[in-house]
Amino acid sequence: MEKFTVLEGVAAPLPIVNVDTDRIIPKQYLKTIKRTGLGKGLFSEMRYRDDGSENPDFVLNQPAYRNAKILVAGDNFGCGSSREHAPWALADFGIRCIISTSFADIFFNNSAKNGILLITVKPEDLEKLLDDANRGANATLTIDLENQVIKGPDGGTLHFDIDPARKHNLLNGLDDIGLTLEKASSIDAYEQKLADRPWA
Repeated sequence: MEKFTVLEGVAAPLPIVNVDTDRIIPKQYLKTIKRTGLGKGLFSEMRYRDDGSENPDFVLNQPAYRNAKILVAGDNFGCGSSREHAPWALADFGIRCIISTSFADIFFNNSAKNGILLITVKPEDLEKLLDDANRGANATLTIDLENQVIKGPDGGTLHFDIDPARKHNLLNGLDDIGLTLEKASSIDAYEQKLADRPWA
């Protein structure tokens, strides 16, 4: 998993409440178990018209936000079913951080395990960040995970909280497999001890 240290990028405003995982990645894209290639289906019902052409009104189709790395989203983002394809699609598109006032629990955990930092802020802080995100090409935020700070385009800063274990995993690029491999020498020693045991 790619390490998350400092992220600087364009933040796209998505002030929609209760964006569920089906809206993030609709069911027709769930036929794969690969983590790549799902970016094309991200928000597809909002990004594309019925004829397959792009909807120019959707934020990620607008020139300033096509390469957005951060989403500033409405409350209860990622609700609905527990599909892990949702963070896969976001990551494949290039989204590394989502800021909202709240997230669904399963989506919150799935995202962290796929290298996406989710930041919970107060409603009044979200409004300020949405104002920043509405600046188009100038909507650049810097996310400093080590110092737990969001820096806005005008230099203002906002501190955020994060669980220490989640912070450690993101800073070091560790998913559940990576965490297990950190203990590889202890696991190998235990396996060798079992192999040397005289069985009756």
